[in-house]
This record gives sequence, C-alpha cells and structure tokens, in this order.
Amino acid sequence: MQIKKLPVLPRQRIVAIDALRGLTFVVMLFVNCLSGADGVPYGIQHMAASVDGMSLADIVFPAFLFVVGTSVPFSLNHRLAIGGSMGQTLRQVAARAFGLIVFGLFMVNTEEGYNQAAMGISIELWALCFFGAALLVWGTRSNRLLRWSGVAAIVFLALVYRSGPAGDGWMQTSWWGILGCIGWAYLAASLVYLAGRGRLAVLVLAAVTCVLWFMASHAFDGNEVVAMHATHTSVVLCGAICALLLFDGARGADGKRRVAAGLAMALLLSVAAYLLHHVYPISKIGATPPWALYCAALCSGLLVLLYWLTTMRHLTQWTALVQPAAANPLVTYLLPIVLATLMRYLHLHWWPVLMHGGVAIAFALLFSSVIVAVVAVLNVYNVKLKL
Repeated sequence: MQIKKLPVLPRQRIVAIDALRGLTFVVMLFVNCLSGADGVPYGIQHMAASVDGMSLADIVFPAFLFVVGTSVPFSLNHRLAIGGSMGQTLRQVAARAFGLIVFGLFMVNTEEGYNQAAMGISIELWALCFFGAALLVWGTRSNRLLRWSGVAAIVFLALVYRSGPAGDGWMQTSWWGILGCIGWAYLAASLVYLAGRGRLAVLVLAAVTCVLWFMASHAFDGNEVVAMHATHTSVVLCGAICALLLFDGARGADGKRRVAAGLAMALLLSVAAYLLHHVYPISKIGATPPWALYCAALCSGLLVLLYWLTTMRHLTQWTALVQPAAANPLVTYLLPIVLATLMRYLHLHWWPVLMHGGVAIAFALLFSSVIVAVVAVLNVYNVKLKL
C-alpha cells in the first residue's frame, strides 16, 4: 500500500536543517563540557529542578527533538518515493526508534542503581563494551557477521547487568535516557505523519493533543513518564510542522511568505507558552509544556533565520564549520561520553584549573572544536552510526 498526496519536498539535503543540526550539537558539546564547572555564568549551566526557568543548556535537548522533527517529513517521503511500501516504511521507523531506545536504555542504566559487585565488572567497562558492541551493530562499516556479533554482545551485557543493593535486579527503564526519549518521540511523530499523510492540520492537532495529554495527566495524577514523552513528542511535531511551512513545494515558491509563516509559528508557540506558564513552571526536568513550547519557538525562529541566510541569501560557506557534526550526529553525541567513561575507568580527571571560570569556558570551546575535528576525520573514513 502506497501513501499518496504527501507534501512535495526537495530530494537534496537541506542546508538550513543541516546547519541547525550542526549548531545544536556544537552547543551541546560546549555546555556538556562545562557541566560541573564553577565560576561560569548561571545561564550556561543546567537549571535545578526547583527553578522556574531555563538556560542555554536546557534548550539543547529540545533542539535535538526539534531537529529530529524537521527530518521526519524528508526521510519518510524519501522512503516512500523510492518505492517503499507502508509496511517497509513502518519497519524502518520501528528499527530506528528501537535503536535509539536501546541506546537510551543502556546509557540510563549506567547512571545509578547498578551493582558492580554482583555484575563482576565495573560499570565503566560494561558501558565501554556496550559502545563497542553498538559500533558493530550500527556502524556503517560492519558486515553481517560483525552485526550479529554485536547483537550477541549486547544481549550478553543485558544479562550480566545487576541492580539493587542485593544485586538481584535487572536493567530498569527509568526515564529511558536522552536517546530513548528521542526514540519514543520520533516513533510517535512518524506514525502521526504517516497516518495523516503529512497534513499540517493533523500534525498541529497531534501537537495540541500532546500538550492536553500532559495537562490531563497532571490534573488526574496520571503516568508522569508518559506525560513526559507526550511533551517531547510535541516538540518533534513542531519541528515537522516548521519544516513543511518552509520547504513544502505545494505551498508555493515565495520565500518571503514561507519566512512569514515560520515567524508566525514561532510567535504562536511563544504566546501558547506564555499562557501555559501561568499554570506550569518552565522546567526541563519536569518536561512542562511552557519549557517545550518556548524552546520550539526559539528553534522555529532560528530555522527561519537559517532558511533566510542559506536558501534566500545563499550564505552557506560558514556551515562548513558545523557540517561534520551535522553529518554524523550520533557519533558526535557519543564521543565525549565514551571519552568520559574511559577516563573514569582509567581513574583520570581533567585538571581542576580547567573547570573554573574563564578557563573553563575557553577549555569548553577548545574541547568542542577538537571533537568536531575528530568527527570530521571519522567522516572521511565513513566511521558512522546509522540507525
């Protein structure tokens, strides 16, 4: 069964979306490197759960979600355009979501609750083994034998894992981790897009429903994790909506009208966030609608600006600075985590002077640049993770 009358989208890569993705990951590298540093501006660090507000660091995760949303129409349209059936497309969506959820599940279980004595292996070595196995499964250079070896290793690591004081527990889903949350939100948004044939009205209705779900869940003491996923999905849907406003060929070729539509979306999201802020705090930890909608508004405005710069004004040379991260986002995300895990395993630490004040900021900038440069080299040798 084929889906017909989908939005008319370009087949080539979109520079504006790649630029937004690359910028998001570079900012992520910067703020994550500053995590735990002292003497740096308050607006850079993650806000505490008790604070009604958000910082630069609190915008990164919803920017991930928004960028995922901008890619949904292009990836699903492409899959169907090359002759993929509905069943094949759904299987591809499920496989990608499953990969992200597995990453999130394993990573969230390294944060707390583990019992290293019962496992017979340090949590750092367990995590490093998982990253190695994941490279075998999802690495672009892996063959079938390597992939199945990686699958076997991941299953073995899951069976080895123990949690709880007595060591009789197993892996816990907890809040699913960053990548797991992205996986669930991607899955939900993709199903909505396919079911609604990419119609804006369906996507908008789904985004509103996600916000209402959160509100109903809190009003009637519902499942907080499901409510969190609903909020995250609303941001992914906003990304898909913004992408259609800017790039759907069926809407005409007038760039100024597209910019106006994107800015109108950002304004409406800001107004909705402002109104909801009278009821709920702005909180990343709480996954509240005001936080999500303010971040979606910021991302919409930034994507409109990038569209104007790259598509209308053709100013694209600067995007080469962030292109490596945009082309290999999962490796860009994981590389600092793997490095930090390896350092803990080897009992190594950054010099204390690098985690204070202006020196910490300079070090974070340098660290981000080095990671992007390393990813650029990995890209040359096609060392990527493809879900």
